[in-house]
Amino acid sequence: MPPLTMKRENSVISAENESMVRITRSRAAAPEKSMLARCAKLPNPRGQKRSLQINSNTAVLRERKKNAPLVEKKCRAVLKDVTNLCCKSSKGDCLNAAKVPKKIMRVGNSSLNVSKVTTSVDAEVHQFPAKLPPIEKAVHDAAPSTSTKLDFIDIDSDQKDPQQCSQYALEIYNNFRVAELIKRPQSNFMETLQRDITQSMRGILVDWLVEVSEEYKLVPDILYLAVHFIDLFLSQNYVERPKLQLLGITCILIASKYEEIRPLRVEECCFITDNTYTKSEVLAMESLALKFLGFQLSGPTAKTFLRRFLRAAQASYKNPSLELECLANYLAELTLVDYGFLKFVPSAIAASSVFLARWTLDQSMHPWNSTLEYYTYYKARDLKTIVLALQGLQLNTENCPLNAIRAKYRQDKFKSVACLSSPKLLETLFQT
Repeated sequence: MPPLTMKRENSVISAENESMVRITRSRAAAPEKSMLARCAKLPNPRGQKRSLQINSNTAVLRERKKNAPLVEKKCRAVLKDVTNLCCKSSKGDCLNAAKVPKKIMRVGNSSLNVSKVTTSVDAEVHQFPAKLPPIEKAVHDAAPSTSTKLDFIDIDSDQKDPQQCSQYALEIYNNFRVAELIKRPQSNFMETLQRDITQSMRGILVDWLVEVSEEYKLVPDILYLAVHFIDLFLSQNYVERPKLQLLGITCILIASKYEEIRPLRVEECCFITDNTYTKSEVLAMESLALKFLGFQLSGPTAKTFLRRFLRAAQASYKNPSLELECLANYLAELTLVDYGFLKFVPSAIAASSVFLARWTLDQSMHPWNSTLEYYTYYKARDLKTIVLALQGLQLNTENCPLNAIRAKYRQDKFKSVACLSSPKLLETLFQT
């Protein structure tokens, strides 16, 4: 093969290989130079026409690049640049800040205002109100009241304990106050629906569940939640007498699964009842109860509100009072046994327990203050009916046969409180 022919073939091969070479940043930075370099190595069978075409294309590219407007690249911060959603001018057509009409969501006898929502960039931030409006007929004779200006101690300022959820506690308990009205059992199901069981049978069942929770060292929330499930179920379902204990042990099983890390086992529930019910019967009742509850097991109880109200009560002490905490918990648990306390909402029962506990321990000063009024939304006169009824349970130590709760709080781990308040002196508090 002649040398000239070999040289042409080698140039063609090298040109083809170079066209397949990966484009690097240096090549991309100078596209015109690399294009001219590659085209110069290719064979030119048509003479000068190809080079003229390349030169004309290059001139066009340079002219376009010269006349192209400079586009400034925007550095977009996360969740701050929303110009791709809304025009800067208020007259723009894209998402033109259309206001949604105000709506009202009704919950029971109360109503919540849903604030107006806009799509503009400088939309006003609407916060949950610091206090809910008074809820009419929520606790029959005790309707919560609010004050405009109160000198109170801020119990949410200390944010060292993450379990207190100090930043969100106000909103959380405002939602609890609405939820306690929605998930509230009927207060008269014994008179209207149940025919085979009585109020005393319900009390015996709850008293027995107190012993079960102590035997298996369950957290107190399980007992409150189990009684809440029982009352909800009895409010809308007819239950015969032989099935009442089955309902009780099933509800405490469900509550333990919701609250405990290691809940009760079905076999243990059968053993607790002395094998009165089989495993299949417990599972069948569990399925029936869960379907009735709609698998919605969360709900505020008196124990839920009592934790926060005790924090508000302890704020006025230099050192936390263990007697106050134990006595308030004792009084709140006494209401679980009594059917008559179903007509009061849990928040009112918790506030009354704190009221009576403070009065029992110290009668030299008024048990209610501005801090408790601010965080409970109740004034002292709002709690008169519940406090007097609760004191009746406190003083009724001889005639009550259900003593599981009293025996529980006589243990060494609880501080026993022997002093009892006088009913006459307590009634004078609500006259002022």
